Order: sequence, then C-alpha cells, then structure tokens
Amino acid sequence: MEPTASKEPGPVRERRACLTEAYTCLRRGSCPSQRAHDVASAIFVGVCGGVSSGDRESCPPENHSDPTVELSCISMSLLEKISSALMSGSLPPAATLYHAEVLTGLQDMDLMLQLILNFQSDDQIISHLAAKSVSTCVFYQLHTSSTVCPVWQQKCVQAFYSSTPSPALDNCLWSITDVFKRLLQGGHQENIAKLLAAFDSSLMAICSKFLPEERSEVLLCLDDVRRSRRWGTTLCLLLELLELLTASSVIYAADVCLQSQRITYTHSSALLTIIGGSSHYFVKKRALLLLKRAVLQKSGEDWALGEGLYFGPKNKHLLADMSTLAKSMLTAVATNWLQRVQVESSSFFGGTRHVRGKEGKADCVMLRALGLLLLKSLELYIQTPSGAAGVNSAFEVCGYLQSVWGFLRQGSLLRTEVTHCCCWLSLLFGEQDDDMMEAAKALFSIFLHHRLCSGLDDCSMLKAACVFGCNPHCHFLLLLQSISFDHSILLDFLISTETCFLEYFVRYLKYLRADWQGFTAACGKTSLLDHHLSLQQSPTALCGGDVLKVTNRDQDPYRSNTCFQHTGAISSAGMISMAAGFHLVEYDSSDESDTEEMEVSQGAPVASVSEKSRFSALDMKLQKLSDLTGILIEPNTTPHRRAEGPQVPVFLSEQTSCPNMAPVSGHVTCDTLARVVLCMSHLREVVKRLHTKKLFPYNPSSLLRLLEQL
Repeated sequence: MEPTASKEPGPVRERRACLTEAYTCLRRGSCPSQRAHDVASAIFVGVCGGVSSGDRESCPPENHSDPTVELSCISMSLLEKISSALMSGSLPPAATLYHAEVLTGLQDMDLMLQLILNFQSDDQIISHLAAKSVSTCVFYQLHTSSTVCPVWQQKCVQAFYSSTPSPALDNCLWSITDVFKRLLQGGHQENIAKLLAAFDSSLMAICSKFLPEERSEVLLCLDDVRRSRRWGTTLCLLLELLELLTASSVIYAADVCLQSQRITYTHSSALLTIIGGSSHYFVKKRALLLLKRAVLQKSGEDWALGEGLYFGPKNKHLLADMSTLAKSMLTAVATNWLQRVQVESSSFFGGTRHVRGKEGKADCVMLRALGLLLLKSLELYIQTPSGAAGVNSAFEVCGYLQSVWGFLRQGSLLRTEVTHCCCWLSLLFGEQDDDMMEAAKALFSIFLHHRLCSGLDDCSMLKAACVFGCNPHCHFLLLLQSISFDHSILLDFLISTETCFLEYFVRYLKYLRADWQGFTAACGKTSLLDHHLSLQQSPTALCGGDVLKVTNRDQDPYRSNTCFQHTGAISSAGMISMAAGFHLVEYDSSDESDTEEMEVSQGAPVASVSEKSRFSALDMKLQKLSDLTGILIEPNTTPHRRAEGPQVPVFLSEQTSCPNMAPVSGHVTCDTLARVVLCMSHLREVVKRLHTKKLFPYNPSSLLRLLEQL
C-alpha cells in the first residue's frame, strides 16, 4: 500500500491520511490532531467524489484503483461509524463532543443531498454505501431531534410516486426499511409514528403500482415491470418493507392504524397473484413467507423486533384485515390457484438445482408456508358468520382440505406416498416445531367445527376426520411417536414460548377427557402401523376405513432394513434412542432438586422415571390394560410380557373399537396405549414437582387438573 500511496497526487494523499487518522482515533476513542472542520471537509469532498480531473490523470497507469471511488467508500464508511458511535454512547466525553462537531459541520455543508445523489450511481458499492450512510444519518437525526430529514423524505416520496424501477428507487426502499428496522428494534414508538405519517400516502402509491387490487392489473403490471432487469430486486425490497409495516401494526397497535400498515392484508389478493404468476421463484417465495407470517401475526420475527410482539391491545382493523386475507386465500384456492403455484427443488448452499425424474426433494419451506397459510385461513373462515354453522360450511371446509392434500400428492412433491391424510401434519411440518403446533391447532379447530356442523355421531365423525386429515387423536399420537413418547420433550414444549403447544395441548386434553374411547381406537390403528414397521413390512394400518401406507420411493431394497427412514410422519425404531437423549433443559440438574432422578433410557423406546406416587385414575387404567392383554404394566417401568400370560395375541374387545373396524392385536394396541398413559403420567409428575419447587415459569394448576382427569 505504501508504494502505491506515495505515487498518488498530493491532495488525494492528504485527504486519505486525514480520513485514516480520523478512523483510527475513532476506534481508540480519542480525538484526531486535525480540527473537526478539516475532518468534516475531507469527508464531504470524498462523498462528492472531490478528485479533480488533473489529479485523476496524474495517477500512474499501474495504479488501477480509482481514487474517487476509494475516497468515497472511505468517507461514507467513516460517516456511518461516527454516527453509530455517537448513538451507542461508547465514546469518552471529549471524543463525543469532537465527533458531534464533525456531524454538525457536515450538516451545514448539506451533506445529505450529496449522499442521495450517489443513490443512482452505477457503481453498486458506492450506491449501497450511500444508502447505509443515509439511513444511519436519518436515524441519528430522529434519535437526537425527533425530526425526519426533509431532503431524504422528499427524495423517497418522489421515487415512490414515480415507481420506476431504478437504483434510486431500490436505495430509497432499502434506506427506509433500515430506518424502520432500527426504530422497531429500539422501541422508538413516537418516531415510528412520525415516519409512518411522513410516508403513508407515498407508500400506498408505490403499492398501487406494484400490487394493484384487480388481478388483471397485477398481470399487466408484471408484464410491464418484468421488462426491467431490476424488477425482482425492487419487488423483494418492497415486500421486506411491507413485513416491517405489518409488524409495526402488531407491536404498536394504536387506535389509529394507517393504511400503509395494512397493505399486506388489503393487497393480499395481489400477493397471491404474484405467487401463482410467472414471476421469479425467489419473489414468489418471499411473498408467500410474508403472507404466512402475517396470518400468524409473526411479522418481523426474523429480525427479533421486540419482546412485546404478541402483547398489548389489538388494532381495531386486525379482525377485518385477517378476514380479508383468509377470504383472498380461499377464493384463490377455489379458482385452482394451487395448480399454478410453482414449487422447485429444495435449496442448498449452492442455491437450487433442477430435478430430473423423481430425484431430489421439494422445497419444504414453500410447502409448509402454503399448507399453513391455507389451514390458518380455514381456521379464520370458520370463525366468521358465513363459515360458523351449517352442514354446507362443514363440507366446504373439508373440500379445501382435500385440495391442499391433493396438491401435496401431485408430482410426488415429498417423494412419499401417503393415503392416510392425518399423516400429512407430521410429514409436512415435522421439521419445524412452531409451524407444526400452529397447524395442529388449526386442524383441531377445523375438526371441532366439522363435528358441530356435520351432525355425525362420534364414530362416524372420527372416520370422516381421518378421510379429511383432521383427526386430533391421530395427530397427537403421531406427535408422540415422533418424539418416542419422551415426556421431557413435551415438557420442553410446555416451557418454551416459541410454539403454541400449551394452547393446543390444553384444548386437546379437554377434548380427550370426553372421547377416551375414540383415543383408544386410534391407539389401535397406530399400534398396528408400528407393529408392521417392526416386522419390516409395508407400513399399513386401518384408520377410519382407510389404508395408511407410507413408503420411501427412493429406498434401496438391497440396503439394511434395520432402521426405517424417518420422514417426520412415523417415528422409526432407530430414532428412539436419539430422541430420548437430547433435551433443551436438564431438569434434574438443578441445585434445588431432591435426590429423585429423572432417568431417560437410552436403549428403550419408553422413558423410565423413578417416582414415589401415582394418581389413582392412571393407575386404574394401567391395571385394566394389564388385565386385558396380559402385559404387566407398572407405573415406573417399561411394559413387558407376563410370564404366565397368554402367548398368542389378544384382540381388542368391541367396546374399544368402532363398528366395522378390523380387529387389531391387543398386544400391539395396548403397548401404544400404555406408552401414552405412562408418558402423560411422567409429564404430570415432573410438572407437579417443578411447580412445587417454584421452578415452573407459570402456574400449571389447570394443566395438572386436566392431566389428573385422564
């Protein structure tokens, strides 16, 4: 660097030395030897590209770097560092006064106008550094004087109203997004309101251009904008800004919610058209994830936008907006929108690759977002007056469910053949706990709605629920199978705030109290499936008259069959010890714990816990199971075979199964039922013990009462 710098013209070398010393002193927390005005002048000249043509021509040919670009990059980087250091309060008092004087001098020189001129630079590094510097300076001005920079506001408003894809529009979108993100993360509610008020009408204008309300206008807009090579980038930047606007309406639910904060909901039909249109795949995916987070009220979760995301009063438009989104989604599905949605192969570090034949795996992020968006839309629909009652409403909802299961079947999207629709929950959402719990809760609400409106008896209702994939007993059993009946994982879910498992679990337990017979029958169906898996046959089971078949299309017949490939729907024997050994928290390691230990067996499918007492209701169920099947089931042990018991399988009595259901082995049936009962018993005891020691994060009294009543 030194030989190159020595060949630079004198003015360039002096400015570089001034900026380098200023940056070094900023890092040390000291004051440079130059005056604050001199440092401000050097930054301003660098931002303006202040290298004369004579100085540029005097640079030797071997020096390939343009001094204008280098000085501009250094100047804008130093400006951003100074603003950030002043806002963080990390500088000593003397250095704080010095650098504040530098920024004051730059404001007097009208620096912001020069930075904004760099928005349209052909050099992408220069234009991006300009956007970063502008957003930092705007945030600093809001932080210190609670005013929006008028020069920046005028430029952004002008760009939004013109809505012409260009570097200037992209940088305006990026800078306002960055300012919003900083304000939301810092909890600056008053400044957020000022910023929203300043850009509300212009944001509506740009969204009317890119996301018009009429579908035909959306398609025409896509055709017009697609001719520009920048349209994909511009639209993605707009979608990111819309997510922040939606998050602001959830975090700060004021009595007056501006139109720009509701764009995601009010223009949801246009977003769905983009997802089903011929746009680029990354744009489709970004739009779909935006709608998914909006319907879950989790907008901005990737940026950790505040702890109070779900607290506080709801804005008065939220119910209507959510209904609008749900209606748009269901209307799109009714018009074969799912058939127009493109799902590519799953991405990896190198991007995506084209799949030939049946190779590869579909993009599960897209599939989960599609499935969850439809399920939550159905959950919202059945809460409206038009979807709340009536047999027609029940069958209409089931028709939507069949549409999404049919979409998942087509084209072998998950490389797995499933003929029992209840398995889609675990198969599709098994890799994402929060999505799986949201989907399970939505399906449970749909099941209760169908049960209320259809007029079917309990047994017929469960059969129909299996046909439409919303049997809550199947879902809960498949969840337990996927975690190998490990109660400590359920405890992790109960304690974690990252999922809605507590709400789902309490609602399901209330239903389970009234339908233990249906749950017992479901255990028989899933037990038969587990039994076939252990025999290494094609996993089949009768469930509500349907045959459940889960096969891996790419399974090599010559490979060892000791471990079935885990797909998320079925828990294989090879996954049992793995799932049992890993927990989020070691609950028996607390200093306040007593000498009792919660031991998890590493080699058995059922966790073993040494405890002192059992509630009588569960003890009676265990005893009845033992008498019925000849399986000795003790509260603190794994179920095992009685030596004096019958050596041939015993079939369930008709009291525990629905009419016309094929008989299943009492041994395999009650093995699953016993594991469920033991799992719930262990969970109840651990929760009770933690609550007694005041180690549980909330009051679980209601939950414990429900567990006692099983």
